[in-house]
Amino acid sequence: MTNPVQTETVSLSRDLTPIEWQHGRLCLLDQSRLPHEVSYVHLSTAEETARAIREMRVRGAPAIGVTAAYGMALAAAQDGTIAALRSAADELAASRPTAVNLRWAVERMMRVAKQSPHDADLAARLLAEAAELHRETLESDIRLSAFGAALISPGSSVLTHCNTGALATGGYGTALGVIRRAWEDGRLCHVFTTETRPWLQGARLTTWELARLGVPATLVVDSAAASLMAGGRVQCVITGADRIAANGDTANKIGTLSLAVLADHFCVPFYVAAPVSTVDLGAASGDDITIEERPEAEVTHAGSSPIAPEGTSAWNPAFDVTPGRLIAAIITDGGVARRPFEQSLAEVAGRG
Repeated sequence: MTNPVQTETVSLSRDLTPIEWQHGRLCLLDQSRLPHEVSYVHLSTAEETARAIREMRVRGAPAIGVTAAYGMALAAAQDGTIAALRSAADELAASRPTAVNLRWAVERMMRVAKQSPHDADLAARLLAEAAELHRETLESDIRLSAFGAALISPGSSVLTHCNTGALATGGYGTALGVIRRAWEDGRLCHVFTTETRPWLQGARLTTWELARLGVPATLVVDSAAASLMAGGRVQCVITGADRIAANGDTANKIGTLSLAVLADHFCVPFYVAAPVSTVDLGAASGDDITIEERPEAEVTHAGSSPIAPEGTSAWNPAFDVTPGRLIAAIITDGGVARRPFEQSLAEVAGRG
């Protein structure tokens, strides 16, 4: 299939905005090409937006939610009927099924559409709602980061997984936002970031963001985390989340569960940072979370180059679920939740 998405390559020196509305189109920083090429894709339809999400040109639960909201505005510009918008919402929601922010965002847009289904300016109303959701995402990042930075002991070295900065949120960052704020407050000494197989978001994206922020960081292979903790080189672990169940069970990038088990073994605090929009109180536990499985080729190949014998079978879940009992605290824009999470998450969700 021919890909109709228009791409623009820009200089590395340009100020970067991960998600932006420009001249009636959605402009996304193409994360699949970082760090070696900084380019933007320009999307004109909800179908193109869903494809960009599936292809991980944009990724990170909050960023996907913002992107999908703009995708709904694009859909309304083409056909503003409720039936057409519901079709677009279903396609967008199915593009990455684990991240709850995605469905939350499209359902929010559908509620606005249903309030005035015959409004001649419906496309403009949905665009304004998407822009408001985008603004709220940035503000929630900043609140969350301030709450989280206060948990970082002065002089700490922190381990993080995957990418949770501005690229993943369209704003300031969640777990990486906490790290950024702790560095700005003089509390942070060093960051260790995992490479995060198989898409290498830590190696490609987190190191790139930390370098731009001037935060000292060291990249490690995923399997080096145990040695770091055993050597006392990490004072806490902090990750993001794609969905948090009512009991605190948390779905996040594959490999997060391993880090939580290690942190528990070595008595290292394990923190999760995510906005309230990632909390799914309708999911009683991690058993209610759908785990996306991605193509085998992402594991058997590095880009287009094979790294395993032809015909090798691979299992490629994009996420795993960390039990709430392994999490010291969940940092949200509504405050910090601690066990028992059934009570504390409901409280912070009301404030977010």
